[in-house]
Amino acid sequence: MKILTIPSLALIGLMSVLAVPSWAQTTTVHHDNTRLHHQAARIRQGVRSGQLTRREANRLRARDAAIRYHEARARVTGGRISRAERRRLNRQLNRTSHSIYRQKHDAQRR
Repeated sequence: MKILTIPSLALIGLMSVLAVPSWAQTTTVHHDNTRLHHQAARIRQGVRSGQLTRREANRLRARDAAIRYHEARARVTGGRISRAERRRLNRQLNRTSHSIYRQKHDAQRR
C-alpha cells in the first residue's frame, strides 16, 4: 500500500507544479481585461456626466482598442504573453488610465 501512495503523491505534486504557470497566465490576462473594462466604464461615465467630449472619448476608446489589438497580437505567438510584453501592455494601460483622468479633470465641458 505505501509503495502505491508515494508515487501517487509525487504525481499529484508534479501536476500541481505544472499547473501553476498556466494559472498565473490566466490571472494576468483576466487582470488586463478587467482593467480595460473598468477604463471603458470610466469613459462612458465621463461622457454621461459631460466631463469628456465625444472627441476625447473616441480618442481614449481608440487607445483601449490599440491595447486590445497589441494583446491579441502577442497571443498569436504560442498563445502566451511574454513577461516583457506584459510589462509593455501594463505600461500602456497605466498611460491610458492617466489620460482618462487628465481628460476628465480638464476645463473642457461638453
